Amino acid sequence: MTERASGYGVLRTRREARRLNPPHPLWGSNGVAFGPDGRLYVAQFLAGRISAVDPATGDVETVVPMDGPVQSPDDLAFGADGSMYIADLVPGRVWRRSPEGAYAPVSDEVKVPNGITCVGDRLFVNEMRTNGRLLELFPDGGAPVVLTDGLAFGNAMQLGPDGCLYYPHMISGQVWRIPPDGGVPEMVAEDVHDPVAVRFDQGGVLYVLSRGPEGIVTRVDLHGGGTRSLVTSGVTGLDNAAFDAENRMFVSSFAGGGITELHPDGRTRPVVPRGLDGPYGVTIDLGGTVYAADHYRVARPEDPADDGGSGDVATEILQPFFHGITAEGGLLHTTSQYGGVQTYDPATRVTRVRASGLNQPLGIAVRSDGMLVIAETGAGRVIGVDADDTVTVLAEGLDHPVDVAFDTGGHCYVSDDRLGAVLRVDEEGPVVLAGGLGAPQGLAVHGEALFTVDVEHRRLWSVSLTTGERRVEAEDLAVGLPPGVARRPEPALFAHGLPGLAPRFAGLAAAPDGSLLLSSNGEGTVLRLAPNP
Repeated sequence: MTERASGYGVLRTRREARRLNPPHPLWGSNGVAFGPDGRLYVAQFLAGRISAVDPATGDVETVVPMDGPVQSPDDLAFGADGSMYIADLVPGRVWRRSPEGAYAPVSDEVKVPNGITCVGDRLFVNEMRTNGRLLELFPDGGAPVVLTDGLAFGNAMQLGPDGCLYYPHMISGQVWRIPPDGGVPEMVAEDVHDPVAVRFDQGGVLYVLSRGPEGIVTRVDLHGGGTRSLVTSGVTGLDNAAFDAENRMFVSSFAGGGITELHPDGRTRPVVPRGLDGPYGVTIDLGGTVYAADHYRVARPEDPADDGGSGDVATEILQPFFHGITAEGGLLHTTSQYGGVQTYDPATRVTRVRASGLNQPLGIAVRSDGMLVIAETGAGRVIGVDADDTVTVLAEGLDHPVDVAFDTGGHCYVSDDRLGAVLRVDEEGPVVLAGGLGAPQGLAVHGEALFTVDVEHRRLWSVSLTTGERRVEAEDLAVGLPPGVARRPEPALFAHGLPGLAPRFAGLAAAPDGSLLLSSNGEGTVLRLAPNP
């Protein structure tokens, strides 16, 4: 593999490399709106940037970069003068970006801002939280005005043809409306399937998007008896939509990114293909199926080199949140950086909670006796969860443990991306096996070699478990921040008690044949690195 379209340079490796799925330029796609130039602007919450998409060609241009002042854009809208207004969810800010590209804060008094819309020169935003508010903000100064509260997780909203603001209650499955000058909110529809966004087409027809796995869109007749019709798009994790001047509907997906044109009869046309939001952790089961922990879902990149593989990414389960993952028998064990450890059975689709309330658990492995062993990153510990879900501390006092792995002799290893080292966890305590590794994250062991991904220098290291000899297996990996992008402080993991933005994690797994599977989170792919014959 020599081509690289993601700005990371040409991959250099001692191994045969191929992607299991194509790279794509949109890591998650959330709020969308057509700009004055006719392009579709896309807020990318996980990537921390905003891109503009040409709906005819699919060309993508970064407009708000990931090292700019906006940390976690979740929705956007355009004012009458062409200014872009941005809901920056995690820090709780609303921004104005002028047509000339200058940024100015509008408000930092909105908690978890999400849905945002403009009505001429007026600006409205709502909150994605329990008892959320809907407010009018004033870019030229002035205190926010609360139109109403009591929202059960607000999200994408829009002015309707009757002059009212329409917005969803995501948790209660309802759509409400209220006049822009305030008044008594009125429920328009209830028992709507997982509503995440409300949108009106050019003819004033109401569309309600579902955030579920089927990609359901509900049309609601507001002019007659309130009858409904459903369109199933197959776009997992719909987030938002926009209609162009020709009344064509374009939808986004928080689960798979991309932009898709959705026809009234349910047919779809990919404008920007969907893919992976990360990926984070990666694993392979005994049958050779590869699974990626992809924040909002467990995904299956389908290797085109395998029988029946399409190069697409399938969704195994849509459910927040997944970051670490390991396969054991027919089960998948996962972690969430928001505190949870779970076991999922793909055969029965049943999920069992193994632990909760942990401090940023990340890498996970299974010990020979069946104990789940986890790097509890935020606590500086390695912990175990046994068959009865009892949590035991195996090592503590670490700086920033990220991933764990075992060798055939049962020795446990842990990577620490702040220490720049891989440690062996002995009974007496952790011992440095190899230092000076940059920022090692994903770990895997095959035979007598340990492998780790250095996201600082974008290298794959191998370390001999018998001699300690190390060497670089691959360089210029598409992991971590792209070259030239300045590092900024990490956004908060939690915002007002709700999940914020989870740090990236470049996972690594070893297949039985000695191939390594790498989460290339800089380009949204899983990379297979096979030993040379």
